[in-house]
Amino acid sequence: MQIEDPNQPTTFELIGGAEKLREMVDRFYDLMDLEPEFAGIRALHPPSLEGSREKTYMFLSGWTGGPSLYMEKFGHPRLRARHLPFPIGISERDQWLRCMTWAMQDVGLPEDLMKRLLAALYQTADWMRNKPE
Repeated sequence: MQIEDPNQPTTFELIGGAEKLREMVDRFYDLMDLEPEFAGIRALHPPSLEGSREKTYMFLSGWTGGPSLYMEKFGHPRLRARHLPFPIGISERDQWLRCMTWAMQDVGLPEDLMKRLLAALYQTADWMRNKPE
């Protein structure tokens, strides 16, 4: 997701850095925990979302061009392999994307940045699908 031109700000910087990214990830998991429309993806997570919050924050930090926190602690993300134990289909993909969209809106990301992020996140979320429809 990192912008190629080193003279341009990274997506991490455009989001607002660590504090805004943390706020967005926290809102994402708060929504997942609170909103009935996300029950399908909430059921795929452990009772406590703290570990998921931290890993998602660490991953997105590096993915958006900020510090590579996830890679430094856990190595290569191997996203698809790590998610294979969980049944992910179109419904789960769409819930995840809707929840992330809502979180981005709630933390006030600019519309153009949200569109760019969602396009990239859609590619990743769709690639994670592993159950027949």
